[in-house]
Amino acid sequence: MSEWVVLLRGINVGGINIKMADLRAALHAAGFGQIRTTLATGNVVLESPLDSDALKTEVEAVLAEAFGYRAWVIVSDVSALRAVVDSYPFDPEREGWHPYVVFGSNDEHLTELSALAAELDPDLERVAQGNEVLYWEVRKGSTTDSAFGKATAKAKYKATTTTRNLRTLVKVLA
Repeated sequence: MSEWVVLLRGINVGGINIKMADLRAALHAAGFGQIRTTLATGNVVLESPLDSDALKTEVEAVLAEAFGYRAWVIVSDVSALRAVVDSYPFDPEREGWHPYVVFGSNDEHLTELSALAAELDPDLERVAQGNEVLYWEVRKGSTTDSAFGKATAKAKYKATTTTRNLRTLVKVLA
């Protein structure tokens, strides 16, 4: 059994409401073990013998069946997520700023988003490429209004990206 982190995209926003107890129950019924959720934003740690691709497919199918929506998830093993958190290139405690990590399952989409870094106003936000992720810091109050925030919200990226606050990821790993 391997321990995995599964990040659900777009739940408990925009009309897709899932209680974490219901999420845990659905995953348990599907045969996953040691299921733990963090916050109400779709952060799950679980055990499974499946590889990451099979786990992604299975979890998305479970979510579609149990909650009736087209689910998209990002799967990472715990050590890879720890490396992502440890590699955050900006000051995660910078006063007045949010530290984010953008996860993606499509390299082309991450490359497109990464290319925006040169066009961003560094007084408002910065983006840096990581290992299969993008690191983003943005002034508090500007997350959805910023150029990068607007770009990541495009429908094109809906099925392939999800963003988490670095502090949330630290809690997931705790």
